[in-house]
Amino acid sequence: MSSLSRELVFLILQFLDEEKFKETVHKLEKESSFFFNIRYFEETVTNGEWDEVEKYLSGFTKVDDNRYSMKIFFEIRKQKYLEALDKGDHAKAVEILRKDLKVFSTFNEDLFKEIAMLLTLQNFRENDQLSKYGDTKSARAIMLVELKKLIEANPLFRDKLQFPSLKNSRLRTLINQSLNWQHQLCKNPKPNPDIKTLFVDHTCGQPNGARAPSPVTNQLMGPIPKVGGFPPIGGPGPFQHAPAPLTTSLAGWMVNANSVPHQAVSVGPMGLTPPNNADSEHVLKRSRAFGLPEEVNKLPVNILPIVYPGQSHAHSSNSADDLPKNVVANLNQGSAVKSMDFHPVQQTLLLVGTNIGDISVWEVSSGERIEVRNFKVWDLGACTMTLQASMVNEYTASVNRVMWSPDGNLFGVAYSKHIVHLYAYHGGNDLRNHLEIDAHVGGVNDLAFSHPNKQLCVITCGEDKAIKVWDAVTGVKQYTFEGHEAPVYSVCPHYKENIQFIFSTAVDGKIKAWLYDNMGSRVDYDAPGHSCTTMAYSADGTRLFSCGTSKEGESFIVEWNESEGAVKRTYLGLGKRSVGVVQFDTAKNRFLVAGDEFKIKYWDMDNVNLMTSIDADGGLPASPCIRFSKEGTLLAVSTSENGVKILANTEGIRQMRSMENRAGASSKAPIIGTFGASGSAAGPSVGTDRNSPMGAMISLNGDSRNLPDVKSRISEEMEKSKIWKLTEISEQSQLRSLRLPDSLLSVRIIRLIYTNSGSSILALAYNAVHKLWKWQRSERNVTGKATAAVPPQLWQPSSGILMTNDISETNLEEAVPCFALSKNDSYVMSASGGKISLFNMMTFKTMTTFMPPPPAATFLAFHPQDNNVIAIGMEDSSVQIYNVRVDEVKTKLKGHQKRVTGLAFSNALNCLVSSGADAQICVWSLDGWEKKANKFLQIPSGRSSNPLAQTRVQFHQDQTQFLVVHETQLAIYEASKLECIKQWAPRESTSAITDATYSCDSQSIYASFDDGSVCVFISAGLRLRCRISPTSYLPSNPSSRVYPLVITAHPTEANQFALGLTDGGVHVMEPLEAEGKWGTVPPQENGTGPAAQDNSSR
Repeated sequence: MSSLSRELVFLILQFLDEEKFKETVHKLEKESSFFFNIRYFEETVTNGEWDEVEKYLSGFTKVDDNRYSMKIFFEIRKQKYLEALDKGDHAKAVEILRKDLKVFSTFNEDLFKEIAMLLTLQNFRENDQLSKYGDTKSARAIMLVELKKLIEANPLFRDKLQFPSLKNSRLRTLINQSLNWQHQLCKNPKPNPDIKTLFVDHTCGQPNGARAPSPVTNQLMGPIPKVGGFPPIGGPGPFQHAPAPLTTSLAGWMVNANSVPHQAVSVGPMGLTPPNNADSEHVLKRSRAFGLPEEVNKLPVNILPIVYPGQSHAHSSNSADDLPKNVVANLNQGSAVKSMDFHPVQQTLLLVGTNIGDISVWEVSSGERIEVRNFKVWDLGACTMTLQASMVNEYTASVNRVMWSPDGNLFGVAYSKHIVHLYAYHGGNDLRNHLEIDAHVGGVNDLAFSHPNKQLCVITCGEDKAIKVWDAVTGVKQYTFEGHEAPVYSVCPHYKENIQFIFSTAVDGKIKAWLYDNMGSRVDYDAPGHSCTTMAYSADGTRLFSCGTSKEGESFIVEWNESEGAVKRTYLGLGKRSVGVVQFDTAKNRFLVAGDEFKIKYWDMDNVNLMTSIDADGGLPASPCIRFSKEGTLLAVSTSENGVKILANTEGIRQMRSMENRAGASSKAPIIGTFGASGSAAGPSVGTDRNSPMGAMISLNGDSRNLPDVKSRISEEMEKSKIWKLTEISEQSQLRSLRLPDSLLSVRIIRLIYTNSGSSILALAYNAVHKLWKWQRSERNVTGKATAAVPPQLWQPSSGILMTNDISETNLEEAVPCFALSKNDSYVMSASGGKISLFNMMTFKTMTTFMPPPPAATFLAFHPQDNNVIAIGMEDSSVQIYNVRVDEVKTKLKGHQKRVTGLAFSNALNCLVSSGADAQICVWSLDGWEKKANKFLQIPSGRSSNPLAQTRVQFHQDQTQFLVVHETQLAIYEASKLECIKQWAPRESTSAITDATYSCDSQSIYASFDDGSVCVFISAGLRLRCRISPTSYLPSNPSSRVYPLVITAHPTEANQFALGLTDGGVHVMEPLEAEGKWGTVPPQENGTGPAAQDNSSR
């Protein structure tokens, strides 16, 4: 349908609405599928008109279109089912289960069984996950909130949720204009024409009966002067969504920020309860049926206990037993702690900043200080003269704030002098300088991370009364917000629906809110007591809290009513004469905690009265620094003896023990033996780990800290280096290995990948058939992730179809199969020498095919910033940049001499790296796609290379270095300079590398060889740490030569990988549970061994 036809439908919809043809309006909305009337949808859901709800939805989407649609239909049918059970109508419930919910058993049989089991209960609220199910009205309201988020995020509803802004009675106006125009053509126009029909063109009657020519067919018509026309055809008000007037409330101003980018919603798991929605990736626009949305990470399907938002929580549900109150570890930091933050993913990693500018990363389960950095200006010459002058007088600064980025790959440090440091963290003790920003004049009081405009930014505030937003990758300043009349004390970025904003507080107690524009602050409020205040949201982002201390020492902790800009509740129990500013934190959607009066104080969010307070065995300062872990199971609190205490609840204790067991015999700081509430107070008896690599502390500014016996530690390390031995695994009892069950034809595996969720493995075989294995949750596999301990299911949809690539007119021996998986595992793009196919991973249906050969596609990679753009390596040596949505090749990159066999994007460097069978690497800029550099691999002496050997590339987690894999070598390159910094070659000239990959944390490299062996390297330096013989995982059969062709690493389990074999088998490999890792780390002085070549000097 043309654009004008589409607009005509909108005009008709407006007319029908104005004329009160309600049923017809909604029928046309559904049949045209141009406009999804969310108000009508809300009305039908609220009234429980389930048949009409699904009938209306069916005009826009079907249940198996994508994961968003599936979740929408599941929530509706689940609610209908629960309502039937609530009414005691079991016959109706059985019918719904059989007709409506059965379809979802294909995707999660366990969930379907769980739902069916509700029939056996007297009251389904006896199920733990449904214990807080309220009445029908509130349940529908809660579900409706979730449905609206899913609809807004679903790409099939893109551009269908907003009715165009039309003036009242637009169709009537156009008809009037047409009649006026026609009337102007009359040779003898009447002053008051009489309109009797609109079915034919108007003309005033002529004396002789003649008619004027139709304006539609008169090709010689010139400009026509305006004459008096018809009175307008009247009509009621407009059918449009007018924006709300600007308000000054905390929530009201958000409604009007239409220019702020939309934040997408996660498609959470299907379950008995509504899932929590996390801040996640954005959904990309699309106009073609096969244009891919930029999806969010798929979460594993599970039934999760959750508290219904908006319902009041019984106080008993938030038991004091759930609070982290047991002291389980003491960490000796050595200087006064100023700020702390737990890692968002590795929740036993704690980042600490101190009053002398030190920052430390601690593994709290073992008490090991993994890394420490002292305060230092990285490039003083690049800083302002003001900062340089201040450094002359006193070359030190205090840490005011430390914070991890949302993914834990970066952390920021705000100092009391001008600057902010951003560090890149790559796991273990791999900590690298990332950015130094001379951010403010004077101290930087706070920093936070946010994602405006789809890019990671860091927000800072300081004594110069300004708030600034910086690109976290480049350090370029994006915005400056000015308007505070006093130094800005804290910032709190957040988003609601499609609005991104920042709260800021100043030392004079003023609270302001800003959008990412240059329009100034949107609100201006006073904090209770005009206090120096920090603000924080609950984990689900629905409740806003603040805590502050006035000049007189009176402290306040309150919850805000955003819609009114007023305090909703004030919590009782804080001191009236606090020393310093009281710090606070929130745990999930349940608890508040504050450090005050030498104690830790806890509140239930729904009860203003103090829940409990503890002194953590004593030794706390008057206003201790505190921080919850993300899950609220651990709590870090600073001590008066320059240390940190770690407190845990029952789950936190289990978490600590699990990490401690995994660490094995590694050295530990004092851990309270019983994990009980009692334990020794922090003090001189609690020392640092003597064997910790960061145990040696420096005396600075008179700070006397415990110094370990450095000589002893060095001698121990030397002794270790003498006895280190490469780990050789040759027996099946030395590892965990699982060959995946396969009932299909066994054909050699050409490509292999884990899904992003980590719960499935996808393989592409030589015969162009895809195989998908899925792990389910069970008692033996509570996470539902891929594991060698439990066999998965070879999954197929109920239709029984296979995902098979187009291989018509294809010579499979010459083809180079390739595939790429979408970010939420919903789609796979694949080719086996023929057309590129796009498959739906849930239904296995071919959504479309495109780009028929020649030339054939040989490698596929999604653009990191636009999921509708893919880079395609081609058989003819070119790289084509193809836009799926508009079905168009945007540009062709030419630089290789043979087929392209590898592609990798770097967001950090804004570049694409390509590799080919010509053993050449090229670097292309994403801005303009020009070639920036190229280099040929250095083939090791004495080695001959197959002229068509594939060269593959993969970026390190830091996005600056990349791994090159060739049959003759592994190499690490620095992308910005295209410089080879390390190279490794097999010792035996007869052994060739078949594939290699980084582990998910980039700390290891797994490489497979054509003799069946697998080697595990330390990625830093390409040091070999473990060799796995084929006898450990393959049955002995001298007559057959079986070896891995491809290797892939689990996306979250750093020590798990999978192999695709020449006999069609797929093996999942893990170290023994008691070991926890592959071999032992070789000492640095051991070098890379005789088989390695160090090219750092080349």
